[in-house]
Amino acid sequence: MSEAGETVSAEDLVAELRKAKVSDLLVHTCSLFASFGYGKLSPEALDLDQARLAIEALKALAPLLDEQPRKEIQHVLADLQLSFARAASAPAPAAE
Repeated sequence: MSEAGETVSAEDLVAELRKAKVSDLLVHTCSLFASFGYGKLSPEALDLDQARLAIEALKALAPLLDEQPRKEIQHVLADLQLSFARAASAPAPAAE
């Protein structure tokens, strides 16, 4: 539904998709992978396999980005890899 409460037609959706750029979708997708990767490194949701998969996805997609977003994603990727290394080397929490 639009802001005015109107339903959006299929034609409107197709028109919006035609205007979209793949490069913008790649940047958005990288941002999502980074967010998921960090989320999987949080102590309450620790999942190193999923975090590793997010890192590998970012490594695969980064070369496809334009120069400026690629640099930004590479910085995020480096930080995510450091966070992964810290999480992987941390002692396991004590069982209750």
